[in-house]
Amino acid sequence: MSSVKSFEAQPGDERLTAAIVSDSLDSLGYRNQVLEARLTALVVGDTILGRASTVQFAPTFADDSEDPYRDAIAYIDELAANDIAVIATDGNNSSGYWGELFSAAAKGRGAAGVITDGNVRDSAKIRMLSFPTFSGGHRPIDFRARMAIVGMHERVRIAGVDVENRDLVIADDDGVVVIPQVIEAETLEAARRRAGTESSVLIDLLGGASLRTVWDKYRVL
Repeated sequence: MSSVKSFEAQPGDERLTAAIVSDSLDSLGYRNQVLEARLTALVVGDTILGRASTVQFAPTFADDSEDPYRDAIAYIDELAANDIAVIATDGNNSSGYWGELFSAAAKGRGAAGVITDGNVRDSAKIRMLSFPTFSGGHRPIDFRARMAIVGMHERVRIAGVDVENRDLVIADDDGVVVIPQVIEAETLEAARRRAGTESSVLIDLLGGASLRTVWDKYRVL
């Protein structure tokens, strides 16, 4: 795996949103970092911010009867604190790719959540675990002998956006945004600054200031 250090949130990072990060990337010239598909959170209001741990699935008919989940076990057992499992399937609807026990194992390792353009299963049980999960849909079918892991910790393409292993990712009800490592520091600085400014904008607007006055003062809306 990459030597990129794990992500540790700073005080105030709870104010960061997908919209704020997207706007910050726009301001830096990175205008295509939001997943095209709207992946849905199992729990409305959940937010994930962490580093991508990427894995790619592809169709298969093979079945290893002795150790059918070998690669998935190896992948999940390598997750670390604040990692996000980013599961690319090319939107394949053949099966579910993530469920209750994978969620429990990932949460036990300190992972921040999971994002997939495929399906999840055991949805009610994942909610009970309070493990943030964003997916393209739901299907109860096991991926065994239908889909197989063909790559781990490599670049994947998910919903129109390339994700490098260890890229920073934020997801909330508005969508999923990928921050390339090459622009990470500048993006976080801009996003944190914008979050602070938006707090002031909100106060002024609720106090009766006009949008024109607020825009002219802060240049943020």
